[in-house]
Amino acid sequence: QVQPVESGGGMVQTGGSLRLSCAASGRTSSNYARAWFRQVPGKEREFLAAISLSGASTYYRDSVKGRFTISRDDAKNTVSLQMNSLNPQVTVVYFCPASPTSVPASSLPRSTRGYDYWGQGTHVAASS
Repeated sequence: QVQPVESGGGMVQTGGSLRLSCAASGRTSSNYARAWFRQVPGKEREFLAAISLSGASTYYRDSVKGRFTISRDDAKNTVSLQMNSLNPQVTVVYFCPASPTSVPASSLPRSTRGYDYWGQGTHVAASS
C-alpha cells in the first residue's frame, strides 16, 4: 500500500498562490491514480482535482478550473497542486489520496469513499 504525506501548506493572502506537494511512502505511487481534496472545519471533504495513473488525463472541480493545476512526477514519487488566485477565509486542510485504478481522470471518484489511502493533510490559512 501507499502512504501519502502532504506538505507545502502555510499562510496565504487573498489572491495569492501556493504549491502543495504530496510524497508517497511505501509502494511506488506510479501504481495509483491520485487526487486532491480539501476540508473546511465542520464540513465534509470536497473533491478538487484528480490525475490518472498514467498522468495522461486530469479532471477538476468547476470552481477551481483555470486556477488549480494537478501534476505528478513519478520519478520523485510526488503529486503536486498549484493553486492560484486563492481566497482563504478559514483554515483549510488539503489531502492527496490515492486509488489503485487505471481509469481516466474524468472517471475517478469525486467521493472520499473512492480512495483507499489518505495522509494527515496540510493546512492552508489566511494571512492577515
